[in-house]
This record gives sequence, C-alpha cells and structure tokens, in this order.
Amino acid sequence: MSECIFCKIVDGSISSTKVYEDDKILAFKDLNPQAPVHTLIVPKQHICCADEITADNCEIVGYIFSKIPEIAKSLGLENGYRIVNNCGEDGCQSVKHLHFHLLGGKKLAENMA
Repeated sequence: MSECIFCKIVDGSISSTKVYEDDKILAFKDLNPQAPVHTLIVPKQHICCADEITADNCEIVGYIFSKIPEIAKSLGLENGYRIVNNCGEDGCQSVKHLHFHLLGGKKLAENMA
C-alpha cells in the first residue's frame, strides 16, 4: 500500500523508533504517547483493520499476541499493560493499517481507551 504511513514505516521510507522487529511484525514508539510507554505493533503485511481479518490472515494476530509479553518485558512493563485496537471511523482508527497500542508505565485510568 503505497499511501499507507505504516507500510512506509515498515519498508523504512519513513523513520521510526523501533522497539522490536522480526520478519512478520514491527513495534515502534507512538509519536503522540498517551502513557509513559506507548508502542504500536503492526503486521508487516498490510491489513486495513480488524474487520479485514480473515481465515487467510488471522494467524498474524495470534503471532502478535504471542510477542506482546516479550515486547512489554523489554520495555520494563512488569506490573501490567493495556492492549488497544481501534477499528473504523467510529472506533477512531486514524491509520488504516491493523495495529495494536501497547500502553503502560503507570496505573492506567479505567476509562482510558
């Protein structure tokens, strides 16, 4: 997807502060953090949103969740964290590339999304 900012971050044409990378996913610091630790985790394969997860691509979500504890630990999140996914306009998805927010570093408000 040539117009997708996260695809450009994945291919290196836009720089980011990488936290974790392998052949399937990339995790990088959010430019507008909502918590002391705010990292975005994206699949390298372009998937628009949670509504676009299918039987053919769903394994990437499981893979991301299998890596989250490792990423969280590397960021010092030993007392818990929050994982958030926004889907679609009403869900306030600002970038149309499936991504998960990893938030932590303090006790988070119960109503914080």
